[in-house]
Amino acid sequence: MQKTKHPAATKPVSVAQITQATSAIFPDLHFRQTFLFFVESGSKRVVDTQNNELIAETGDLLIFPPETMVTMENMPVKENDYRALAIAYSSESVLSVFSNPSPHVKSQIQHLRSNEYELQTPAQLIHTTLATDNLPDSIRHHRLLEPLVWLKELGINLPTMLEESLLSRIQKIIEEDLTHAWSAGDVAARLAMSEPTMRRHLARNDQGFAKILLNTRLEKGLGLLQTSSASIAEIASDCGFKTPSHFADVFKKRFGIQPKNIRSKLN
Repeated sequence: MQKTKHPAATKPVSVAQITQATSAIFPDLHFRQTFLFFVESGSKRVVDTQNNELIAETGDLLIFPPETMVTMENMPVKENDYRALAIAYSSESVLSVFSNPSPHVKSQIQHLRSNEYELQTPAQLIHTTLATDNLPDSIRHHRLLEPLVWLKELGINLPTMLEESLLSRIQKIIEEDLTHAWSAGDVAARLAMSEPTMRRHLARNDQGFAKILLNTRLEKGLGLLQTSSASIAEIASDCGFKTPSHFADVFKKRFGIQPKNIRSKLN
């Protein structure tokens, strides 16, 4: 009998400190939730599916709406790594602040420049909250929502996700246990649809199950390389790769860089 972990509820707010030593381009990254990226060192270049390009410099903020697909390049500065504070908000969290979102808000990436907005305050609020160990959970949650309140006060509107895409639903299932040998039939059954029906829906968007499975594992691995101190061997195992060398091979094939160089500069 197939054994999988019980579904975990999406966290209302997730925060990560991203660090990257070497410039690299990451194509076709999928962001299920609303994401805020405060660039703290270096710069971030983003190209969306309509080939619109944005370049965020140190001190800038990029706001990704839910269900965003982008190609992204993180670029360190010569004397320092690329660093960014990344905050993911569930749709429920966004709605708790933007309770009456405007129907005219476009689902596109927003770029707030540090020379136009005072962005250090909301970023510092997050750092201070994370550094305070004895906060009750309810207080911590409200403090992590403060950047959204700050944006609302600045007159920034955020779109909310009305319905999850099939891609997001598949990714969430896979992420419950990245080490499980997921098959298309397994996932289709969890979605209460037949495997042929699921494959037809995916094909309409030029997607395939095997590619989604691999990319979900690789994107999780990328995130762990950027945000944790876990060894490459541990990350490979946790993301469902049989060996570190296999992980390194497919990682370089997709991203053009070895996993170790996410953390150390190229010679």
